[in-house]
Amino acid sequence: MKRNLKKGIWYTSVPGGTVLEKFQAAKAAGFDGVEPPSHLNQEEILRARDETGVAVCSVSCGGPTRDLSHPDAAKRAEAVKSLEQAVREAKRYGAASVLVVPGAVTGQISYAETYQRVQESVRKVVPLAEELGVRLAFENVWNYFLLSPMEAARFVDEFRSPAVRWQFDVGNILNFGWPEHWIRILGPRIQTLHVKEFSRKKRDGEGLWKGFAVEYLEGDNDWPAVMKAVDEIGYTGWATLEPAWVPPDVDPVARLRQISEKLDRIIAI
Repeated sequence: MKRNLKKGIWYTSVPGGTVLEKFQAAKAAGFDGVEPPSHLNQEEILRARDETGVAVCSVSCGGPTRDLSHPDAAKRAEAVKSLEQAVREAKRYGAASVLVVPGAVTGQISYAETYQRVQESVRKVVPLAEELGVRLAFENVWNYFLLSPMEAARFVDEFRSPAVRWQFDVGNILNFGWPEHWIRILGPRIQTLHVKEFSRKKRDGEGLWKGFAVEYLEGDNDWPAVMKAVDEIGYTGWATLEPAWVPPDVDPVARLRQISEKLDRIIAI
C-alpha cells in the first residue's frame, strides 16, 4: 500500500565520524530525514542538511527533559532552558518538533508531583514554541508515567495549545500495551512516530531490556494492525526508526540499508 510517510532515522544509529558523514550515510540508505539530539554544533547540522538534502525531522531533547519533574527547582529550570534551546534549534533547522521526555516517576518523585511539575515546566516553553511554530512532542518512555492512552491524551489537551503534541514510540509501548490502541486514542495529537520493535518473549525469558534485541518484523508488533490504525487517524508525517538493538558482527553501513528496507516493508504493509 502506498502511504505518504517520510522516512527518518535516529542520529545515533547512523554510522559516520562527522555530522556530514552521518547525513550522507542516511541519504545513501534511503532516508529522508535525521533526528539529531539537541545541543550539537548547529552550523555542522545546517551544512549537512544543505549539502545532502536530508531534512532534520525533529530534534531530540530527551536527556535534559527527564529533569522536568526533578524535586530541585534549579534542575527543573535547567531542563526548561535546554528545552527552549532545542526549540530554537528546531526552528533554525526547519524541523517541526522537539522530542520531550515528560519527566519520570521514581520512589522519591510521586506520580502527582511529576504530573504537576512537568506541566508547570513545559508551560514556560509553550509561548516560545507557539511563536516559532515548533511543536513540543512528548515521547512515551519507560518512566512510570502516563501509562494509559486516555491519560496521555488528557495530559496533552490540558495545555490547550496546538504546540503540544505526542511523539509516539511504537516499540516502547509493547511492554505494557498495544500500539494500535494508543494510536487510535491519541489520534491527531500524534506529531511523529518512532518505529521500534520489541519481543515480549525475549523480555520474559532473558530480561526486560532484551525485549529490544529482535529484528524488525520479527517481534510482537502487529504491523498490519499498527498501520491500519495509522491510516484511520489520517497520519502522514515522519516514521522515524529508533533501533534499540544492533545484531553482533554486522557492518554498520550494510545494517543501515537493511533497516531502511525493513521500514519500507512496514510502511507498505
